[in-house]
Amino acid sequence: MYLGSWLSRLSRGLSRPIGKTMRPIWASLSRNLALSSQRIPEFSSFVSRTNTCGELRSSHLGQEVTLCGWIQYRRQNTFLVLRDCHGLVQILIPQDESAASVRRILCEAPVESVVRVSGTVISRPPGQENPKMPTGEIEIKVKTAELLNACKKLPFEIKDFVKKTEALRLQYRYLDLRSFQMQYNLRLRSKMVMKMREYLCNLHGFVDIETPTLFKRTPGGAKEFLVPSREPGKFYSLPQSPQQFKQLLMVGGLDRYFQVARCYRDEGSRPDRQPEFTQIDIEMSFVDQTGIQRLVEGLLQYSWPDDKDPLLIPFPSMTFAEALATYGTDKPDTRFGMKIVDTSDVFRNTEMRFLRDALAKPQGTVKAMCVPQGAEVLPIFLNAKKNWSSPFAKFIMEEERLELTRLMEIQEEDMVLLTAGDHEKACSLLGKLRLECADLLELRGVVLRDPAVFSFLWVVDFPLFLAKEERPTELESAHHPFTAPHSSDMHLLYTEPEKVRGQHYDLVLNGNEIGGGSVRIHDAQLQRYILETLLKEDVKLLSHLLQALDHGAPPHGGIALGLDRLVCLVTGAPSIRDVIAFPKSYRGHDLMSNAPDSVSAEELKPYHIHVLWPTDSEEESVSATPSKHLSS
Repeated sequence: MYLGSWLSRLSRGLSRPIGKTMRPIWASLSRNLALSSQRIPEFSSFVSRTNTCGELRSSHLGQEVTLCGWIQYRRQNTFLVLRDCHGLVQILIPQDESAASVRRILCEAPVESVVRVSGTVISRPPGQENPKMPTGEIEIKVKTAELLNACKKLPFEIKDFVKKTEALRLQYRYLDLRSFQMQYNLRLRSKMVMKMREYLCNLHGFVDIETPTLFKRTPGGAKEFLVPSREPGKFYSLPQSPQQFKQLLMVGGLDRYFQVARCYRDEGSRPDRQPEFTQIDIEMSFVDQTGIQRLVEGLLQYSWPDDKDPLLIPFPSMTFAEALATYGTDKPDTRFGMKIVDTSDVFRNTEMRFLRDALAKPQGTVKAMCVPQGAEVLPIFLNAKKNWSSPFAKFIMEEERLELTRLMEIQEEDMVLLTAGDHEKACSLLGKLRLECADLLELRGVVLRDPAVFSFLWVVDFPLFLAKEERPTELESAHHPFTAPHSSDMHLLYTEPEKVRGQHYDLVLNGNEIGGGSVRIHDAQLQRYILETLLKEDVKLLSHLLQALDHGAPPHGGIALGLDRLVCLVTGAPSIRDVIAFPKSYRGHDLMSNAPDSVSAEELKPYHIHVLWPTDSEEESVSATPSKHLSS
């Protein structure tokens, strides 16, 4: 279909009256966009080459071509391999005297220099074909060559198998980006985002809207970056997420919003977190939890890479209480077993005092976990081998031993980990040990977690509030203060708020939280009560949102998917820094440009700011202070 014809049909369709014809218009639009997206990309349009280095085959024999790229390597001044982002091709360096200038350029240019060559596609000599190379049947007989830019001495080789420290990679990120793995990661990320836009906008009528990155300080949550203004003592704040804006868009009647959103948290980097990161941010009106979950499942299935096994939906679901009791965490890795088992009844009449004391307390429990083959490779606590050979085992009665073996289906080579105490703490401890044991077993060659398996899980029914660690009598939001209470728990909100569940849901992939969302509070009175009375927050900071909720706010809900973390897991990268073009270091620094950097006193004058330099002990204290993170 020609572009002019397509635009003409589109303008005629959009000029029709709104009514029953609107659905066919959307259907026609999505079909046309889907058709156009299936066309083969023209990688050599608008540029000074005829072909890419990765596309030439025997079918191109005899063609005159112009290629541009980097010199990958050179051998005996006879041939070199030219690389661009699409692949590799062998270039035959001319040996005759008439082509001396071409030979000099191609032989003297350092590796990783940029050149443009023109020549003829010819067959490689018999027996010299390279079946491992897509272009391995042909080579280019060069006629002209131009050195576009010579490369100075490299800090490291541009090869994936060459070991480089992460600090060096980040310092010379523009070189690291040339590697095959970084090219693959960023291109896969781009394709997934494009498919997500297609799914949301073209197939389901979402509106892509940018929201401000200069905002105001908001209560609770992670630390925010402050941005000075020219008004004395007044600062902008970079948003942790577009949470308030997307709710306001629903009040504004936009109905369905999404954004590939930049978000900011003033905290150090970790393998799965950055000070600045990207979310696929989504909000819908007139939706419930099930609707959001089905949307996200369809979104991921539609955008899933072609080189991975297709996703099966719907994803399984588990309550927060079940996840904690079975796996010891709210983000369980369900690719392997080693589940936590409540063994309290086994030890009700035990002679071991510490178990009796634990069970006598209100939340006291005895939990156990069986580690298959653990007796062979792990430090021993309860070893089922050789009649439970452990110093601890002699205190277990024969009846308890038999019941424990039956309940947990213990085999001779297995190891049992046992803990007693408060239910939540006991489960959390075994949950951490479960992952540590898995790491140790896999180091010894036991296969537990297949990297090719992607195990998605919804975790639901979280508590709406948690007790603050530093002040247990006070409450804080488990998710964020805009999460709606579970409808069946509303009666507890005013009497026992700590027992209220929230309409909050997390999406977990292979033991990593990759998304979080909730159905929101759309009633201003309820929102004010939670903020002011239960959370003791200054409602003046959120007066704009409370006013908006009082002006006809529809029921709404949404979710934010962590794009960096998702792509990191899909590609199998060890860190999200491997799927971000220009990430920050572990301490939140840009090692390439040396940001953050100092600013002179003169430059700070318009912002009415004076720098007070901290002592060394104060710097250490600030860097060690943890911060709580919230998803959308």
